[in-house]
Parts: sequence; structure tokens; C-alpha cells
Amino acid sequence: MKVLVVGSGGREHAIAWKVSESYKVSTVYCAPGNGGTHFENKCINIPLSSKEDLKHFALKENIDLTIVGPEEPLTKGIVDEFKAAGLKIFGPSREAAKLEGSKIYAKNFMKKYGVKTAAYEVFYDLKSAEDHLVHCEYPIVIKADGLAAGKGVVICNNKDEAQKVLEDFMLKDIFKGSGKKIIMEKFLEGVEASILCITDGNTIIPFISAKDHKQIYDRNQGPNTGGMGAIAPNPYCSQEVLKAFEEDIMLPTLRGIKREALDYTGIIFFGVMITQSGVYNLEYNVRMGDPETQAVLPLMESDFLDLINSAINKTLSDYKIRWKNQHSCCVVAASPGYPGSYKTDLLISAGEINEGKFFAAGIKEKDGKMYTSGGRVFAVTCTADNLTSAIEKSYKNIQCFSFEGIYYRKDIGTLY
Repeated sequence: MKVLVVGSGGREHAIAWKVSESYKVSTVYCAPGNGGTHFENKCINIPLSSKEDLKHFALKENIDLTIVGPEEPLTKGIVDEFKAAGLKIFGPSREAAKLEGSKIYAKNFMKKYGVKTAAYEVFYDLKSAEDHLVHCEYPIVIKADGLAAGKGVVICNNKDEAQKVLEDFMLKDIFKGSGKKIIMEKFLEGVEASILCITDGNTIIPFISAKDHKQIYDRNQGPNTGGMGAIAPNPYCSQEVLKAFEEDIMLPTLRGIKREALDYTGIIFFGVMITQSGVYNLEYNVRMGDPETQAVLPLMESDFLDLINSAINKTLSDYKIRWKNQHSCCVVAASPGYPGSYKTDLLISAGEINEGKFFAAGIKEKDGKMYTSGGRVFAVTCTADNLTSAIEKSYKNIQCFSFEGIYYRKDIGTLY
């Protein structure tokens, strides 16, 4: 089989690597891929990104399956266009992708179908939003309605902070339309968990849980990033928590997908908050998470390609995912200055990794060498029989790679 993976980050490297493990796969085309997929077994990078170019490539090369990594192509309807052309593709339709593309749509969907989530109000203009700041309870969470590259959610501790966020989102329009409509949501105190699930529209199956580490500095300090590391399974996801997640969040979501007749064959990422009063859904993503994917896929024993094909063929009800009885730790290395301004084109010194897996993200290949090209540069994931050993292995093996000013958190996996 020939597989096309759309995207260029660490998540897409992990997907391409996992799919390439299948004996059924001959070639994995990565569009556009990165400096790590360039060297990955069976993988070929192709410099394409537009829907039309990707569709023409898939038709010309007789691609057997396309897997979409990032959210933007999904919200712009790449799945609809590929299906209309008779191409097999894994991901939700444009309409279904609104579960991530519009937070207002997602929250209204949750309310309609009884998905447990935080109380919220929707605002379409600056004046009514400012009026709400006078009497709302702090801290409060303000969310831009549309896609905002992971920067559209802000926790505000007081009125002054909230006022600035409203002005940035709604007046200055820093997200170019995505923040013109907003949600104000009750702040929930607890521990976050990431739970990826696969669905064929009729059946939904959860993956092993994960815990992301969003903030740039140790002890969860500093600004949020795209994720500085992850562990799996999430130590806070007890059987009781997972049962509550399934009953109060996952299954009501599937009921909503069915009743809305959404064309959803793909991954649903649930960002949940575990609190003293229960488990709440914070958000949906309509694709795999980053870096959660890099932590979860190394624990999957099942053939990932078979699993995806089972979803596409609507036979998930007969599928049981096999997982290793292990733990994983993924540590992300970032460019100095990230998530603010940072240098690029820094030469990466790469040694032989002793254990685990190297996943490239912000890396480009030039003349057989790797150079930085983004804020989050790469990740190293190791697995072990216990979390402590997985953490130790990851930190030992990340030292096999270096570049000028390399930065990574030293406490991934520590529970605060």
C-alpha cells in the first residue's frame, strides 16, 4: 500500500513512523514532511500542501490511503474533496471538523447532547463582553471561537487581564477573525488529561490516556506552548475517572455525532479536566494531539494501519486495540526564545539514540544534515515498565542531540 500523510510536525512524523511499521505499507509520502521524515524508513517527503495539489498527487500516484495530521486542512474540507474524487482518506468532514474549528459550535453541541462541560456564555460583540466582566466570577477563561494556533484560550485572574484579552481578540483582531466571537467559560480547578479516541461514526474506542505539559518552564510556569512533553498513561486517569469520561463525555459525544448525521471517521481528541466534582470536557480536537501522539503511539501494539482501515470500513465494533503494558515519556526540545521569537537554521548535532524514538518537528534537511526550522524542534520518546524508568531513559537519550541554545523542561512526568 501507498500512504499519504498530510502535515509537517512531530505528530505527523509519529504517524508516518507508526504506519510504516505495517508490512502492508510500501511507501509513506509525507506532505510536506520534515527533516526527520526525510530519513524515516519507507518515507518520502513531497513539497505539497494545497488541497488541490494533494488530491492530484493522490490520484496520479494511486495512493491507497491519506491520513490528515493537522486541523486546518480538515476544517477547510480536504476530506470532502478527497471522497468526492473517490479517494480513501482518514479524517472528519468539514462539517464534523467544526467541533474544533468553532468553539461556540462545540460548546453548543456539548450542551445539546449532555456532554459534561464547564458553564459558559457566548459573546458576539465587544460591548456585551465588557459588560459581563463587571459581574463575572474570576478567574475566568476566555476562548476565541476559531482556530488560533493553540493561543486562543486565556485564563484571566481579574478584570484588567480580561479586558486586555477582549481588546486583543475582538478589537485588535490578533487572530484575523478567529477571535471576533468569543466564549467566557467558568474556570475549573483540577488536573488535565488528553484522551484520544478513534471512531467510525458508529463505534468509538478510547486510546491510552496521556498528560501534556503545556507551559514552557519547569513546575508549570511561564506562557503556554504547543506542548513541551507528555507521558502516557496519565497517572490521574483512574478506572473511576475513565468510567466517568466514557459515560459523561465520550458516549454522549458519539450520540451527538449520530443524531447530527456528521460524517466522522477519524480521531477525536478530548481535552478533559479532572476535578473534585467530576470529569469535564474542555474541548474537542478533530485530530491527534501533539505531543500526545508521540507518547501514545509507541505504546500501541496493534497495527495502526489496520486500525485506521477498520474505521474506514465501519468495522470498529469488531476491533480490539492491543497496548503494551508499559509507560512512555516524551520530552520536547525547543529553540531558545520559544514560544516568543527564536532563531532558525541552527545545525543539529545528532548522535545514535540508544533507546526510544526520535521524532522531528521544526527540522529541515539540507545536504544530508538537519537544521532547526521551528520553535518546537524535536522530541524523544522512551518506554519502560514503569514511569520512572521511562522518564530516566528519555532524559538520557535526548542528550544524544544538540543545537545552539537547546532548551527542554527537566520535569516532564513530575506530578505537581
